Amino acid sequence: MRYTGLELELRDDGVMLLTIVGRDAVNSLDATQHRELADVWRDLAADERVRVIVVTGQGHAFCAGGNMEMERGLAGNYAAAVSIMTEARELVTNIVECDKPIVSAINGAAAGAGLAVALLADISIAGDDVVLTDGHTRIGLVAGDHATLIWPLLCGMARAKYYLLTCERIDGATAERVGLVSKAVPRADVLSEALAVASRLAAGPQHALQWTKRSLNHWLRSAGPAFEASAGMELVSLLGPDFAEGVEAFIAHRPARWTERR
Repeated sequence: MRYTGLELELRDDGVMLLTIVGRDAVNSLDATQHRELADVWRDLAADERVRVIVVTGQGHAFCAGGNMEMERGLAGNYAAAVSIMTEARELVTNIVECDKPIVSAINGAAAGAGLAVALLADISIAGDDVVLTDGHTRIGLVAGDHATLIWPLLCGMARAKYYLLTCERIDGATAERVGLVSKAVPRADVLSEALAVASRLAAGPQHALQWTKRSLNHWLRSAGPAFEASAGMELVSLLGPDFAEGVEAFIAHRPARWTERR
């Protein structure tokens, strides 16, 4: 398995440490890296050496998702929008269908595809001061890549609607308090805590753990129609004028001038 934006380290206990290595300090992803982040879970699920997966980000960030240059290229581009939405869907379904336990070590800011990975993990360990945000609506997009599927189950519908509609940032300590992540610890301890949890799982009964995860994930599968609807609506919003304006406003650090008011 060779990737340009991911580093893989198989440890002696069967724990695979997967490190997201983006193109900048916030580990944002180009088109190739975005594709890899969707595919890697299927590859690891098929690797008999791997018992548990720990995913983290290089440096001081987890992953900011797609970079703005890639986002700008999606505006009004039907073929590119279909491709990116297919990848976003496969990222979610590949994580859900991977029977091996996944632990996210959220060592820094997470957004976009990075946030999807962080929160879809079976166990999420976050730095108590890291910043999480789903910024879709901030740039004129429907929150369609994972949020409709997982946020209401994690933190309840009221909080899910609040954070997804306002794009308000949430720190790791608050995310633990509202149930968005499993556990918050000091940032310096995130990876060691995640690896300790993963090592404990790797030493456990694998079929019992994997089939328990598979059974629990039927809650996510039951929400599949809501997820598919949000993904389709996100595709439509990628082609609209508000998304193009939202990206340009974000890059220019100015308020967006929305065109659609209905």
